[in-house]
Amino acid sequence: MSVMSIERLQRDLATKGLYTGRIDGIWGNKSEIAYRQLLNAAESDLLRPDGESDSTVPLAWGNKVSPSFKAKVLDICQELRIAGPNWLMACMAFESGETFSPMITNGAGSGATGLIQFMPATARALGTDVGTLSRMSAVDQLDYVEEYFRPYKGRLSNLGDVYMAILWPAGIGKLDSWILWDKESKPTTYRQNAGLDVDDDGKIIRAEAVAKIREKLNKGLKSPYFG
Repeated sequence: MSVMSIERLQRDLATKGLYTGRIDGIWGNKSEIAYRQLLNAAESDLLRPDGESDSTVPLAWGNKVSPSFKAKVLDICQELRIAGPNWLMACMAFESGETFSPMITNGAGSGATGLIQFMPATARALGTDVGTLSRMSAVDQLDYVEEYFRPYKGRLSNLGDVYMAILWPAGIGKLDSWILWDKESKPTTYRQNAGLDVDDDGKIIRAEAVAKIREKLNKGLKSPYFG
């Protein structure tokens, strides 16, 4: 079996209008951007349910939530132009420990609460507080999830972008090689998130953070959770 060369991949990406650099067989930023665009397009087609907002549309982790919750997630993603509703479902599964509970709190004592772990300051900026959020139904709390994501409308093009909106909005639209935090320049934030540093090199890149969410996505697309 032959192995595809970088030069051939560049040519194939160029024919799709994705790669605009020189066909030189060298993997650089333009090659990575084009490749990511191809993956994002494929993932979006795979994860975008057909039809209108409908509680019968199967979603990742859909069997963990009510039909009205699923329908509202589809409405939110349509309104905010998030192509993959499963991306949002995977993020909420991760943030809520797979419970989708509006009252679940952060075990480290940060005060973060609910479906996307609203921090107290974030809740106040949305015109509420974590106590009120925790007393809501999961469906009602989705209104605040939508409001939280609204400033990023039209910018969430893939799973990583959706998660970055929650974790570190500066990472929206960045390459997977982009450094979120490193031990030298952001020691406190790095220490708080050191578990994401898979290769233990003192730097946490976007790909390492998103890998955790992709695991949740893949799990949620399988039985008994997909539905």
